[in-house]
Amino acid sequence: MQTRPSTDLPTVATEYNGVDRNAFLFGSTPQAELWNGRFAMIGFLAYLLWDLAGYSVLRDVLHFIGY
Repeated sequence: MQTRPSTDLPTVATEYNGVDRNAFLFGSTPQAELWNGRFAMIGFLAYLLWDLAGYSVLRDVLHFIGY
């Protein structure tokens, strides 16, 4: 197995369509999936912090329906 020196690596990380993986592209592209995942992680963390602060939407709904 032959290894390449680190200076031979590409300057931009590319995905299958040959575009920068961090480019903000619309449509069904690998970049869109990466951004969707990032926004989902941010939303999950925001909800977790909101819940830890005592404002739980899920707990309020369950209390409202009688659980």
